[in-house]
Amino acid sequence: MGRWFRTRYGVIAVLCLLLGVGGGLWFGVSAGGRDAPFWMEPKGGQLPLVQAPNFADLAERLNPSVVNISTTQVVRGQQRRQVPRFPFPSPFGERDPFEEFFERFFGGEGPQRELRRRSLGSGFIINREGYIVTNNHVVENASDIKISLSDKEEFDAKVIGRDPKTDVALIKIEAKKDLPATPLGDSGKLRVGEWVVAIGNPFGLGHTVTSGIVSAKGRIIGAGPYDDFIQTDASINPGNSGGPLFNLNGEVVGINTAIVASGQGIGFAIPINVAKDLLLQLREKGRVTRGWLGVQVQQVTPELAKSFGLDRERGALVADVVPDTPAERAGIERGDVIVEFNGRKIEHMNDLPRVVASTQPGADVEVKVLRKGQEKMVRVKVSEMSEERVARGGGGTIEEGLGMTVQELTPEIARSLGLSETRGVVVSNVEDESPAGEAGIQRGDVIVEVNQKKVSNLREYRAALGRTGGTESWLFLVRRGNNVLYVALKPVK
Repeated sequence: MGRWFRTRYGVIAVLCLLLGVGGGLWFGVSAGGRDAPFWMEPKGGQLPLVQAPNFADLAERLNPSVVNISTTQVVRGQQRRQVPRFPFPSPFGERDPFEEFFERFFGGEGPQRELRRRSLGSGFIINREGYIVTNNHVVENASDIKISLSDKEEFDAKVIGRDPKTDVALIKIEAKKDLPATPLGDSGKLRVGEWVVAIGNPFGLGHTVTSGIVSAKGRIIGAGPYDDFIQTDASINPGNSGGPLFNLNGEVVGINTAIVASGQGIGFAIPINVAKDLLLQLREKGRVTRGWLGVQVQQVTPELAKSFGLDRERGALVADVVPDTPAERAGIERGDVIVEFNGRKIEHMNDLPRVVASTQPGADVEVKVLRKGQEKMVRVKVSEMSEERVARGGGGTIEEGLGMTVQELTPEIARSLGLSETRGVVVSNVEDESPAGEAGIQRGDVIVEVNQKKVSNLREYRAALGRTGGTESWLFLVRRGNNVLYVALKPVK
């Protein structure tokens, strides 16, 4: 009996072993054949492993071309007098009835005096003669500019030219030797996901090297009418402003400019192609001359694309044509969709102001428009943009008599400002010593009411301004971060 059981279980064990081996072979053949599961054979083959490059050689080669910038600004301010306090707590608590008495006779604002403000930034040498590129906001209103090289040698610098609209500046130092310059690359060839390296002076920690990737391109953050930023997660902090963003070939592809204060790993750089269009003018004239068309445009939404007979959302829709401008003289009409300007395609509304501005004033260019579903070519003689004109090339407008630039509050701008809604218009620039500046309007403010009339977009804002003719002052309701405040503004007539 015991032998029979042993024989029986022995046979069963042998059968199980044979079935296991055979089944495994069958499943193995099936898995490797035409019926292979998707998780074993990814479509298109496996992606190659991406290894982080070694930046040591690159940093060693590029460091000498990066400079640290220290500036001093002299500003006039009022010194606050200190109110004398008792050495013991007031018996009246926080609401001391004598507070006003002390403020009136002992406190308040003292006489004006000059205050010296110091700030830090970065820059990079673009030729051996000592020309350096940085941000305009790094050197704006600076009375003293000090440049420190990687070998700790220091020089005084002077401003050659500035362009506040793109936040680019050109400065120069006089050195008795050839300086190490860095080549400028082509930011148009940058790809999202490409490695980049930032070198700068964050928090005064000179020649700090950080790395990351290109997170996005063409970002609009409300910094000005020509926004076209590279977004990167290479660490950028206060003091990096004006410093270079390099590709792995050691070429400058961007100028580090802005950060999101509430975010981590979100920095923005001006594409170097934008700066290359300006540097020659900054060196020769100290300022930038821009082309002007004279149209107000808006984004083509899917609904508008259907209404205007377009195959997809593309181009810049002409919402208005300014009288006696190149656009009007060329026959451009309200409702036209500009899809090409001087041979360059216009895919988005914000492409147009950049292309027009980079065109030499006086140039005759061809503009392709879609009018009632039909293509039409018109010739335009571009004129020069002046600060006094209403610049309506891409959603932004300089309001005459106010001294501030406003533009549509897009979802991208709202996110960068930490706003949950897109109602109103955003202030992208405020001129010095203007009514807007003196009233306390700041860049990044969102105007939601004009004379107690709600404004949701640029069209309603302009209509509200048009209804205020003859008034001595205008009342603006402004949203600034999480706060809302009224601002009274007296325009210049």
